[in-house]
Amino acid sequence: MCKGCSKDFCDEHLKEHHNEFSEQLGKTEDLFNEFKIEIEGQKAEPQQHELMEQIDKWEYESIEKIRQVANKVRWELSSYVITYVTDQDLEFKKLRERLIQCRKDEDFIETDIQFFNEELKRLKGILNNPPTFKIEYDSTSLINKIHFKKEVLPLRGNSIDIHPNARWQQNGLTIAGGNGRDNGFNQLSDPLGLYVDNDQTIYIADRSNHRIIEWKWGAMIGQVVAGGNGPGSGAYQLSDPRDVIVDKDTDSLIISDYSNKRVVRWSRQNGTNGETIISNIRCVGLTMDENGSLYIIDNENDEVRRYRRGESQGTVVAGGNGSGNRLDQLSDPQYVFVDRDHSVYVSDLANHRVMKWLEGEKEGIVVAGGQGKGNDLTQLSHPRGVVVDQLGTVYVADAGNDRIMRWPKGATQGGVIIGGKGAGRQSNQLNGPFGLSFDRYGTLYVVDLGNDRVQKFKIDSNK
Repeated sequence: MCKGCSKDFCDEHLKEHHNEFSEQLGKTEDLFNEFKIEIEGQKAEPQQHELMEQIDKWEYESIEKIRQVANKVRWELSSYVITYVTDQDLEFKKLRERLIQCRKDEDFIETDIQFFNEELKRLKGILNNPPTFKIEYDSTSLINKIHFKKEVLPLRGNSIDIHPNARWQQNGLTIAGGNGRDNGFNQLSDPLGLYVDNDQTIYIADRSNHRIIEWKWGAMIGQVVAGGNGPGSGAYQLSDPRDVIVDKDTDSLIISDYSNKRVVRWSRQNGTNGETIISNIRCVGLTMDENGSLYIIDNENDEVRRYRRGESQGTVVAGGNGSGNRLDQLSDPQYVFVDRDHSVYVSDLANHRVMKWLEGEKEGIVVAGGQGKGNDLTQLSHPRGVVVDQLGTVYVADAGNDRIMRWPKGATQGGVIIGGKGAGRQSNQLNGPFGLSFDRYGTLYVVDLGNDRVQKFKIDSNK
């Protein structure tokens, strides 16, 4: 009998049966030996393990993804470098033309030479270290994901970090107007809002002359670039313009044409007529974000509306709940600033405060003033222009107190940085400051309404 299968065999067949099992066992021994060789092989060459194929596949696919992202970022960077360097070349050519003209006219002084040297040094510095874009890395557990990031400056904002204790020169330089109130090309009449371009050309809403006037750096007279044909509602006219900005994407001016209750687009390429892009809005201040969305003060409805490109109705992003002093209300809003996070800052004239609306919020927060009309450091009086630096510090044209104030983020009181010495025409005085803007380097530009001029105040000590 076989002990394994419990069958009965004669002696001869039992022997054959045993031989069959012996062959099967031999085959099993062969399999064991093969497996032993496989184990020894993997011990000797662990890189040949089958799971390595999965790692190899992951590596190949990851490298391919990295290569694709790297090529994409290279393309983005190359495209922007071409545009950026072209802009720098244009700025350099303009600067060089000024230098050549100074030499030709033999009309220059020590400060002109200093300016040319400083500007050349600045252009050299930013050619290979541009302040407006950089390469950033998003870290994950295994791979650093690389991407291209273009640094977007808020309209009327600055590109440098301004120290909380920075100071500005107290004696301003008149760069436009200041020659009496009239309609000459070297004069202004009730100027209100302004825009400062990258080459320090300024555009001014010259209210009572019903025009937008362009004043190039160092020019003694301005040039009318929109309106200037008397008050009226014609396509070639403006009536009581309050503010102006430049839309670089369309190379045009965007103008708040207050008394005509419209927003007008006016080409910078010898445009003789404007195009109405928004109607039936009592617009005062306006600005634009990096996506091309317009933010417009609707003074009549005490609100700020955002208009994405192509929209005609817009969306309320601040106020819009009637005139009042609640946190969800505005009263006679004037000017607006939008930061990188799309937070909206509004000078709330009749409430003597500046409000900040975070994107999507139904209520604002008071970031300056709000303690009633007055001249204490906790108060404002009829605030107008407002700008914000990269630290969130608010700068406001405190028109009723003839001063520019700075309110650090979270502060309960501000500090006077320009003016505050009574209304007057001296270089260290203001008379009803209105429009306010930074240039990229932290210089402040102030529309000095009562003196029909624009004053420039350079940063004196950024520490």
